[in-house]
Amino acid sequence: MGSPPRPPEVAAREDPAEAGDFAVSALGADGRIQVLAARTTGLCESARRRHDLWPTAAAAVGRVATATALLALPLKDGGSVTVSLSGGGPLGGLVAAARPDGEVRAYALEPHVDLPPRADGKLDVGGAVGRQGLLRVTKDLGLQRPYVGTCPLVSGEIGDDFTAYLLRSEQVPGLVALGVLVGAGARVRSAGGLMVQLLPGAPDDAPERLEANVAALGAVSRAIDAGRRPEELALAVLQGYAPRILARIPLRFRCRCSRARLRRVLAGLPPGELRAMREEDGQAEVVCRFCARRYRFGAEELRALEAAHG
Repeated sequence: MGSPPRPPEVAAREDPAEAGDFAVSALGADGRIQVLAARTTGLCESARRRHDLWPTAAAAVGRVATATALLALPLKDGGSVTVSLSGGGPLGGLVAAARPDGEVRAYALEPHVDLPPRADGKLDVGGAVGRQGLLRVTKDLGLQRPYVGTCPLVSGEIGDDFTAYLLRSEQVPGLVALGVLVGAGARVRSAGGLMVQLLPGAPDDAPERLEANVAALGAVSRAIDAGRRPEELALAVLQGYAPRILARIPLRFRCRCSRARLRRVLAGLPPGELRAMREEDGQAEVVCRFCARRYRFGAEELRALEAAHG
């Protein structure tokens, strides 16, 4: 794979392509079944462009970004979810973060990964992620300490892994279906996801019926590509359980990095490292992992940071 080239400068403004991205929350069976459904085409394409993701990497990052967005939606304002997933595959690892207001960001440690397709013609996300590792979820709920849950990877396909996480770490049975359709030129053609959760008192037949309803939809990315909206997907999954849509939340790729935050990172370096940057390069460049935006700090700023150490 080799080392990826230096990330391009990325503007902070939002991508107009993300205007159609949103999620819905829905309930069925008198509030005993919850379904979250999302269209994430624009934000997944934004991630692909920002990080120069190759096709299999784009699918993996898109899936983990979509799942993390869905996991964050039920949280209270001010909460957040951070997910890390590492399975020993060539991607090296995936990281995503999301807030209940629909802000999402994600990256792969190795963006230039594109494996041969599987026997069924689908992108080999499991092979890129690997299957020997952990899914780790950190939820900041505004309490003294964040909640941290982990789960061994099941397949590396990400949807299966989030399904296992919900059951093993949060004791919530259900299923997670994710899809990213990559088209010509590695562009994300469509993307989306479903998160179905069985709450206390759910009907006994719910697992089988809901699984059948999800299977009848086919691949989520194909349904999105065919023009089906998140609310249609949610209602289809809850067919037979008196569904009702509760909320609609816009989704977008957004990073909260700033020059001030990255300056604080530099300020934490030893004076000798700051001096070396100033003398050897005349500047320092810091790249945000999440959004690939570059921040440059000139010699005088580095000198001031050195002096601040006393």
